[in-house]
Amino acid sequence: MRTTIHMDDHLLAELKRVAAESGRTLTALIHDAVRESLSRRRATDRPSTELPVFHGTGVMPGVDLVDTASLLDIMERDDGPA
Repeated sequence: MRTTIHMDDHLLAELKRVAAESGRTLTALIHDAVRESLSRRRATDRPSTELPVFHGTGVMPGVDLVDTASLLDIMERDDGPA
């Protein structure tokens, strides 16, 4: 899509310089800058989430975090780890 924007002369000159130095087009540089700005805005618009913290003494006896199949078996049992 083609559109017209009004931009400060000094800002446009700096954008052209950065585009030339990086071997990119002015359009590509502007697209990336707008995407980055929108991404940062979305990240700061999200409410922060409090995650619960559980304290303990480590992995329970009989739990091997490398063996996912046995870990799943232990988690699905009603009596907990062996």
